[in-house]
Amino acid sequence: MMERILFALLLVGATVLFSRNILRITRNIKLGKDVDRTDRKGERWALMTRVALGQSKMVVRPVAGILHMIVYAGFVIINIEVLEILIDGLFGTHRVLSFMGGLYDFLIGSFEWLALGVWVACAIFLVRRNIIKVKRLVMKELDGWPKTDANLILVTEIALMTAFLLMNGADQLLAWRGEGHYVTAGAFPVSDAIAIALDNWSTASLITLERAAWWFHIIGILAFLNYLVVSKHLHILLAFPNVWYSKLAPKTEMTNMPRITGEVRSMLDPSVQPPVPVARTVAGMEMTERFGAKDVFDLSWKSLMDAYSCTECGRCTSECPANLTGKLLSPRKIMMDTRDRLEEVGKVIDAKGKWEDDGKSLHSRVSEEELWACTTCNACTQACPVNIDPVEIILEMRRYLVMEESKTRPALTTMFNNVENNGAAWAFGPDRRMEWAEEMNR
Repeated sequence: MMERILFALLLVGATVLFSRNILRITRNIKLGKDVDRTDRKGERWALMTRVALGQSKMVVRPVAGILHMIVYAGFVIINIEVLEILIDGLFGTHRVLSFMGGLYDFLIGSFEWLALGVWVACAIFLVRRNIIKVKRLVMKELDGWPKTDANLILVTEIALMTAFLLMNGADQLLAWRGEGHYVTAGAFPVSDAIAIALDNWSTASLITLERAAWWFHIIGILAFLNYLVVSKHLHILLAFPNVWYSKLAPKTEMTNMPRITGEVRSMLDPSVQPPVPVARTVAGMEMTERFGAKDVFDLSWKSLMDAYSCTECGRCTSECPANLTGKLLSPRKIMMDTRDRLEEVGKVIDAKGKWEDDGKSLHSRVSEEELWACTTCNACTQACPVNIDPVEIILEMRRYLVMEESKTRPALTTMFNNVENNGAAWAFGPDRRMEWAEEMNR
């Protein structure tokens, strides 16, 4: 009875903590500006099915893609067994779903092969990161905690799968011996070998091993559930909605600002009143509409969801032509910086109950050199397995630099001056625009 009470308390505590973290992340995402991404629903469902569920972009790189699919399938399918563990833990039963007979044998057998596959895949991922050192997995922005975070998750997955197989192996051997409530149920193609290896263990030692592995597995699952929401593995939960809300408009098409349109109309027609800046209240603070993005509040909620969905795989950066030619820009870093700034803002709100300017901004993390290195080719967006759009953030931050800070590159300054003075990007007036064609008639 005490074991069941302890398990119930653990389950409730983990659920409450998980719910609080989800609510915090939801609040942070909602700090962004509103944008409508609910059009063309049929196309969105098809896109989500193909990209998020089918992982069509992952398998573009076959080795990493296939390994990831094994880990993904293992994570989703093996956790079906967690349902049985929860029931057994709460009601003191043992393999309560074994009444399903042949189906149960098939499920347990499938779980075992998947567990072995996850174990092997995670081991290979560790080798790729720490021994082979694939370039995109050892870049500067991953130094420190990001690298530790990735390795910690992989080691944890291996530990959980080991505990799962040890639990099944000890359980099977105890059932063969007819010990207590242990029943012969399920198919154990992998842990049968473990059971044979443990045959010389005493019954008491086997029971201790089975219970220890059982507790380690369920505590590990609950701990992992709460850890993933504060790590880069939040994409496990956000991948599907993030793809569903993808930008379906042409890539790099900038969002029109009604305020700018209104000002242009006012210039062309004096009878039209200039638009009044629109203010909105965010986290208890009134914010006037800006041109572009100075901070995370000025980005759309979808861009903030993008930041939380990033798994730091680096495919975007490895495809970025600016990065490949030695420029400072790394699309992955843009997303990591946005997420880190959003977390920083969230902590201020948590501490003070509302937002109070901390004297920092998103531009404190992302340099002008990074922003202007982007060619807006969208190679990063195309490469991302969950349709994250770093270019949207870069464009909004550049718009702020140009329109509010008057900071541009010399070539752009010349172009802007020409547009203002000549009505075109070229350094000659409208009356001379056709002179270039005169030579064609000679």
